Amino acid sequence: MQLLHTMLRVGNLERSIAFYTEILGMKLLRKHDNIKYNYTLAFVGYGDESEHAVIELTYNWGTEAYDLGNAFGHIAIGVNDLYSTCDTFRDKGGKITREPGPVLGGQTEIAFIEDPDGYKIELIQLKKHGGD
Repeated sequence: MQLLHTMLRVGNLERSIAFYTEILGMKLLRKHDNIKYNYTLAFVGYGDESEHAVIELTYNWGTEAYDLGNAFGHIAIGVNDLYSTCDTFRDKGGKITREPGPVLGGQTEIAFIEDPDGYKIELIQLKKHGGD
């Protein structure tokens, strides 16, 4: 088995694509309009879908917002330099909902950001190896 993608419903597809590509550095892998059923799918990620899990952004035409509820937690992304990533994100107008620092009761360093639709994204400092 292989994890393929996570689907998020978005209220403005172009704004979401810009967020995930321009701010988080993902690539737009493919996009498809389904005219018969009034929706558009866009797949974004850090690598080809054959080797990496990706995010499916689903835009249901005419729906501009969703009630996110309280069941979904977050998406997690590993980063090489948590603090500079957050600085860059902030400089680009991104919303940080938890500043970078150690997780309560642990040593792992994390931060939380929010996409344009309010989905939470956890940034996790990747472990440094060797002489790093």
